[in-house]
Amino acid sequence: MAPGAVTTARARALFAPLDAGGRAETVARRLVQAITLGLLLDGERLPAESELADQFGVSPVTLRGALATLRAMGLVRTRRGRGGGTFVCAPDEPRPAQLEGMLTLLSAHELRDIGDNRAAIAGAAARLAAERALPADISALGEHAARLRCAGSVTERRRADARLHMEIAAAAQSPRLVRAEMELWSEIGDLVWLPTASAGDVAAIEAEHDELLTAIASQRPELARDLAERHVLRETERLLALRLRLAQAC
Repeated sequence: MAPGAVTTARARALFAPLDAGGRAETVARRLVQAITLGLLLDGERLPAESELADQFGVSPVTLRGALATLRAMGLVRTRRGRGGGTFVCAPDEPRPAQLEGMLTLLSAHELRDIGDNRAAIAGAAARLAAERALPADISALGEHAARLRCAGSVTERRRADARLHMEIAAAAQSPRLVRAEMELWSEIGDLVWLPTASAGDVAAIEAEHDELLTAIASQRPELARDLAERHVLRETERLLALRLRLAQAC
C-alpha cells in the first residue's frame, strides 16, 4: 500500500508558500528537490491538488503545470478513481562513475565553500532543534536515524541522511532552514556518501548522528551545534581527499 499524504511539520516546510513569483517552474523545482533528496518517498501520495496549491500559495492552474512537468520527468504518476491521486516515483540510483565525474567538475575551492555553508546551516539547525524540538520530533529523528542504519545502497544512505538533516531543521521550527538544507543537499547530496565505501566508515557516520541526536534530545544546544558542524566538515574533508585522488589518477 502506498504511503499516505504528507502531513504536519514536514509538509509545512516542504510545501511552504513561495517567497515570490509563484511560477510553475518554481513549484516544480521545489518538488523535484524533495523527491530526489528522498524527502518524498517512492510511492508516497502528494496532498490533493487544491490542498497543495493552497499550501504553496499558488493557483490550481500553476500547481497543475508544475505536476505536469514532474510527470514528464517521470517523477510522479497520477492515478484516477478511488484510492487515486498523485504518487511519487523516485529516480534510479546514479552509477559510481557518474558521481565521480560530477565530483571532478567541482573545484576544491567550491567543495570547501559548499562545506562551510552546509556546516553553518546544519549547526544552526541543530542548536535550535536542541532548544525547540518537541517529544514527537525527537521520536521522529530516532526513526530516521534507524532508517539510515538499514540503508543498503549509497543512494538509500544519502536519502536517509538528507532526510535526517531536514528533520533536524524541521524540529528547529524553521522552514527557512529546511529550505536552505534542501538547496545545499540538492547541490552536493549525491556526492556525500561517495567516499564512504567501508563498513567502518558507515558505522562512524552513524555514531556521529547518534551523538548529535543525543545532544538534541538532552537539550544541549551548543554541543549539538558543534557536533553538527564537525560532522559536515568531516564529510567535506572526505570529499576533498577523494577528489584529489581522482585528479591524480587522470
